[in-house]
Amino acid sequence: MFLIIGYIIFLSLFSLYSYALMDPNITFLNAQIWTEFRNWIIYFGYYQREWSSVVYILGIIGLFAFHYAIIRKFPLKHVFHLALLIGAALVVSYPFLSHDLFNYMFDAKIATFYHQNPYLKRALDFPNDPWTRFMHWTQRTYPYGPTFILITLIPSFLSFGKFLLAFIFFKAMNVILYIWAVWILERKNKVLALAFATSPLVLVEGLMNAHNDLVAVAFAIAGMFYVFESKQMRDQIIGRTLLIVSGGIKYITTPFIFISKIKYLNWAVFVLLGALLYYLSFRTEIQPWYFLALLAVLPFVKKDLHKLDIFFFGLLVSYYPYVRFGGWDKQWKVDIKHEIIWIFAAINVAYLFFVFAKRKFFTK
Repeated sequence: MFLIIGYIIFLSLFSLYSYALMDPNITFLNAQIWTEFRNWIIYFGYYQREWSSVVYILGIIGLFAFHYAIIRKFPLKHVFHLALLIGAALVVSYPFLSHDLFNYMFDAKIATFYHQNPYLKRALDFPNDPWTRFMHWTQRTYPYGPTFILITLIPSFLSFGKFLLAFIFFKAMNVILYIWAVWILERKNKVLALAFATSPLVLVEGLMNAHNDLVAVAFAIAGMFYVFESKQMRDQIIGRTLLIVSGGIKYITTPFIFISKIKYLNWAVFVLLGALLYYLSFRTEIQPWYFLALLAVLPFVKKDLHKLDIFFFGLLVSYYPYVRFGGWDKQWKVDIKHEIIWIFAAINVAYLFFVFAKRKFFTK
């Protein structure tokens, strides 16, 4: 009980810290208490970056420490309830390491508020909209699949063009789908469900930064559950439909549409997923949230996905130059990011080799 109380308090404090990198042009509320907090936390994040970066790194270490402690001691019958608490703690967090959420919000707003096609219109086409003050990549049209825009129409419509409501509803959308994925995994393997529910990569990139990769992963996990856990035609159709929805969100989970009970075909699917991750990473730069797609394979594994945690830790630590020095406006910052990722990837590969060698040569 004390472990979970401490974990939720820790997540809540980390959620508050996320506002340290809030865009100064954003005003959520006009209340005095909020204004005082906003001014203090932004000063800390922007003008005391050395301390802010220390807090960030300690926060990531804390996430992994709690992750392993909970996996060892938490009763598996309460995984779903834990996911509810985690979602409640992080639903109000700010996407402090990415601006993508605001693009999702505005793209949907183009359809629901301006009644235009986001595949044809850009944020720049609406220069009088106050949201454009804090948006990035306003010059591009909608880059994602058709199923994601359909999903985001729901929170966008319910917000009636109000920024605060849209922000809350979009964050809540990711939380709901995260809880759904945990519930699905719990029906198959409670250990994997707990690992997913407390995964630092999921919490930071999926719930805090609210990337749509988590949305795609949730649909992929649900789709594969129906495909593999039931032989009824209705469930097979539901499963394939969910996989198509997943693939139509950001395309990276498209290979899972072809998943089947044929082992060698599944290996081809995994190779294709790896090829897509390689292509996305080296086309421009390595983005940590791309690797959320690896968690879609959870229905296939038993307990070994944690062996990638060294790499996942490196992905989150790679934000250090962004927190410490601000933005990705200089190539040397991106170079440091990539160096961090490659170092931890190499360490993880060495660890995997050691584990393989130990099993092969030291066990009967």
